[in-house]
Amino acid sequence: MHLNLKGQLFNLEKPVVMGIYNVSPDSFYTESVEQVLPKTVDIIDIGGCSTRPGSTPATAEQEKERLQQGFAQLKTNYPGIPVSVDTFRPEIAHWAVTEQGAAIINDVSGGGDAMFEVVADVQVPYILTYPEGGYSSDMLFYFSKQIARLTRLGVNDIILDPGFGFGKTLEQNYEIARNLTCLQTFGLPVLVGISRKSMIQKVLGTTPQDSLLGTAMLNVLLLERGANILRVHDVPQAQQAIAIYKQLLVDSH
Repeated sequence: MHLNLKGQLFNLEKPVVMGIYNVSPDSFYTESVEQVLPKTVDIIDIGGCSTRPGSTPATAEQEKERLQQGFAQLKTNYPGIPVSVDTFRPEIAHWAVTEQGAAIINDVSGGGDAMFEVVADVQVPYILTYPEGGYSSDMLFYFSKQIARLTRLGVNDIILDPGFGFGKTLEQNYEIARNLTCLQTFGLPVLVGISRKSMIQKVLGTTPQDSLLGTAMLNVLLLERGANILRVHDVPQAQQAIAIYKQLLVDSH
């Protein structure tokens, strides 16, 4: 399984880590802004507009200004590492790819005509999110419909994100997590983003700051169920989780 990142093949045969780089001051986990991502991170996901529940989205101008500063830092400090732009605005996505070098569009809104047309135009991998409430059967129906739309437009590289935490109850989040293998029916890469989210906090009675262990445990369980990309705030710990998971798969005979 590979992604075409502007002509470069990116291997997803083994799980990879996408490090979160928030340049938004109202991120729900603010420590991630100051955190230095290790140079070993596989992909960096940069976002300039918080999508946490209850937040007021930044204006397009604010988002673009924040992203511009963030891209400049990434170009200096992380040359050669693919960058994904986390935005729901088609015009920001187009600008990030064509002018800032973003190699992936990560759209938590689930897209629409305008965003899908941008993706078809710039021809980079698109992270298609299931942003609604519902169970795994609802998610499958949603993805089948949206994948068909993207395919008709000539979009080839699609990554599926179940959208943990977006519009879903605790029960719905865990039902989808339990049945994540159902997404393998599409034959597309699967990204999961559960890092320090409320679906962990509510079970453990913790804050985002105290949810690292729960995050690591759930990520391993999602790897077992077919996740290819872990989107996380804590890159080293996610890399350790992948290393242990891969060792578990080694045939000792």
